[in-house]
Amino acid sequence: MRYEIRVEGQMSDTLTRAFPELEHVVMSGQTVLFGRVIDEAHLYGLLARCQSLGLRVMEMRQLPE
Repeated sequence: MRYEIRVEGQMSDTLTRAFPELEHVVMSGQTVLFGRVIDEAHLYGLLARCQSLGLRVMEMRQLPE
């Protein structure tokens, strides 16, 4: 499965390094993290990581393969 997670604001290099399994781009005042998610546990782990880093998730969606 491929997912996209949109986070409010521009993430610093330090924060983006906390997500080594995902690529990222900055657009329209948001950072878009995207990439392959292995399973549901991995997805919840990514969301928990966002929360622990104080990131505000604006949107999350599954991408077509």
